Amino acid sequence: MDQPLAYRMRPKTIEEIVGQDHLVGENKIIWRMVVANQLSSMILYGPPGIGKTSIASAIAGTTKHAFRKLNAATDTKKDLQVVVEEGKMSGNVILLLDEIHRLDKPKQDFLLPHLESGRVILIGATTENPYISIHPAIRSRCHIFELKTLSQNNIKSALNRALHDEEKGLGAFQVEISDQALNHLAQATNGDLRSSLNALELAVKSTKKDQDGTVHIDLDTVEECTQRKAISHDKDGDSHYDVMSALQKSIRGSDVHAALHYAGRLIEAGELETLSRRLMVTAYEDIGLANPAGAQRAVVAVLASERLGLPEARIPLANAIVELCLSDKSNSAYMAINAALKDLNQAKDKSVPDHLKDSHYAGAKKLGRGKDYLYPHSYPGAWVDQAYLPTALQGRRYYQPKENSKFESALKHQYDKYDKDS
Repeated sequence: MDQPLAYRMRPKTIEEIVGQDHLVGENKIIWRMVVANQLSSMILYGPPGIGKTSIASAIAGTTKHAFRKLNAATDTKKDLQVVVEEGKMSGNVILLLDEIHRLDKPKQDFLLPHLESGRVILIGATTENPYISIHPAIRSRCHIFELKTLSQNNIKSALNRALHDEEKGLGAFQVEISDQALNHLAQATNGDLRSSLNALELAVKSTKKDQDGTVHIDLDTVEECTQRKAISHDKDGDSHYDVMSALQKSIRGSDVHAALHYAGRLIEAGELETLSRRLMVTAYEDIGLANPAGAQRAVVAVLASERLGLPEARIPLANAIVELCLSDKSNSAYMAINAALKDLNQAKDKSVPDHLKDSHYAGAKKLGRGKDYLYPHSYPGAWVDQAYLPTALQGRRYYQPKENSKFESALKHQYDKYDKDS
């Protein structure tokens, strides 16, 4: 059976891993484990197709450990027993356990002592948050590492490697691929390298060669093979970002029709994650304190869209877009945090005033920690006049309330009451 390109291109050493430099880059934790040959059980979590299995196989390939792969949902306790017996014979074995969040209690109980002894080095892979979905007994015996979504440059690098690799990749084919097509392959799968590689293979093997034996891959071919339309056929590929920008600016400008248009373009291109992220940013940056409930509803709409998936995801997102467009607008909180961050870079003395420092430890009083602190709840209205900012920043005012909404007008009333210098 001819194995898929994504399977054939799996890295054999950690140096071949695409992305995840925060874990496998030089001097990072998994790199150190491999170099020292001091492997520990771990759980890798993140979206599909970003390298969980690849990291496991690369670790095994680099360290020369025996490597086995099982699925927690479909493989049985007996399958686990076979792996454990192999570990007993060889000293230890690396077990990649996919969908580890679906590991039932009998399998957990069987595995635990073998994890303790080091006979089995478990690498669990999951798309779910392990702090919520994985049993504490397993979790406590593992390092937990979050994998990051691959960048477009990461994916393009892997695609180019596959195109030129004559042994495992498509190097036997004489391929010419346009920049537009390559960019779309990197964008359309939302960081899923496996899908990008498989779409590339389909495009190459299903396209007729020309008279010179060259396979020409253009944008139309890639759109068909990914089942994702490109946002634009522009030469430089800037339209992806232009559409996101236009969406936010249309919402900010309260043009509901334009906002729905640009959202539709992102949906047509299959850019659900891009649209969702931009909506949440816009909700808190541009609507903000003028309509906090609207910002919260935008987040709920995004969560609903993730559960539903396309095409139904468009419905809750459309609800959020219409509300955000027609809401009052305020960027006061956004501007306030930016001003505070700017000040941080300029202030020389940022030390916390002594009366605000932690005083809940032995010897704190001798150091003057917490001395003269006034407890607001002991005063009328649960407020008392005292300094909170570092001395060098006394008098700074970052938040400037707007009064174009009922909610922030109410906040301004409180602000004026508490801010003696306003």
